[in-house]
Amino acid sequence: RWLVDPESSMEMLRLAALENNAVPGADYRYLWIPGDPRSAHEPGRPYRAPFAVAKDHRISQTFPIGITHTTPDSYYAVDIAMPIGTDIYAARGGLVFEVASTNFRGGMDPERDGAAANIVRIMHDDGSHAVYAHLNWNSIRVRPGDRVERGEYIADSGNTGFTTGPHLHFAVLINRGMRLESVPVVFEGPNFVEVVPATGNTLVAY
Repeated sequence: RWLVDPESSMEMLRLAALENNAVPGADYRYLWIPGDPRSAHEPGRPYRAPFAVAKDHRISQTFPIGITHTTPDSYYAVDIAMPIGTDIYAARGGLVFEVASTNFRGGMDPERDGAAANIVRIMHDDGSHAVYAHLNWNSIRVRPGDRVERGEYIADSGNTGFTTGPHLHFAVLINRGMRLESVPVVFEGPNFVEVVPATGNTLVAY
């Protein structure tokens, strides 16, 4: 295994030169998982609700009542119901390392819709990263390599991928033994109080 630092490169494999008239060919497989497996989730302060200040939206699903959040990478995810086209802001600053923006439909067919969500992934300085999913078609305003600040506008919400209705899927993930696992998050409330997300509650952005 290799650990590659952000915004850097590393030579991992070199093929020897062929001799004589040998037919060239190679067979290889690889797996990459974002994040530092040695990291600990240390955000420093509560996360900013990922929409406009003074706006509020209902939490439609989160731990421990997670009907579709049954895998390690979604267990502590927070689904926030909101109309398509709602402005989405970074809940924490970091480095954008993955986006998908060309999907235009959503539904409940796992095979057709499971991998069809538009997303933004932002790496944090502690080695964790946030995923913002089900974003609207062609609405993403950042690209891999961009550094974004907390509260920066990054995209519009949508209804793409495996979804029962328009919402934002927000999760913070860490690399645990070459597997992504979600971690519990708290949001910032009035006077910097910590707000623990709960299904059915209304979340306000401060």
